[in-house]
Amino acid sequence: MALDELKAAVPDFAKDLKLNLGSVIGNSELPQQHLWGTVLACAIASRSPRVLRELEPEAKANLSAEAYTAAKSAAAIMAMNNVFYRTRHLLSDPEYGTLRAGLRMNVIGKPGVEKVDFELWSLAVSAINGCGQCLDSHEQVLRKAGVDRETIQEAVKIAAVIQAVGVTLDSEAVLAD
Repeated sequence: MALDELKAAVPDFAKDLKLNLGSVIGNSELPQQHLWGTVLACAIASRSPRVLRELEPEAKANLSAEAYTAAKSAAAIMAMNNVFYRTRHLLSDPEYGTLRAGLRMNVIGKPGVEKVDFELWSLAVSAINGCGQCLDSHEQVLRKAGVDRETIQEAVKIAAVIQAVGVTLDSEAVLAD
């Protein structure tokens, strides 16, 4: 199992990450599509080649072809949206918030999976990318759809742990060179 290999690669000084990786993925109570779509989208968003290489095959095996593509689409569109909306939010001139975005985001309206799945994955990626405006937007859509706070928090925990594992493994690889 790739998850076991990834956990084994985490150095001893980051034992908490190893334990958390096992619990947020290995012991998750999320439905498989929620879980593995979140894992895949976050592995992509982490920008860690090692994390993506290890987790992608298991995600692919646990997702339908449509969900696999939609999770990758969530990571892709949020890579753009998180930069755009975070920047608009951080600029002190509120007039930027009134300007038309003018960016294509068709996949959000027609992701190829249930809207709740795509929103959950988008929220998790937005957590990694640090876009408060996107986090609020996706959280509100999820809550209106009846998703409980615990499920939303589970996705954020997955994002946090995957990101931390990616940073740790990638920095260790650099230091080993």
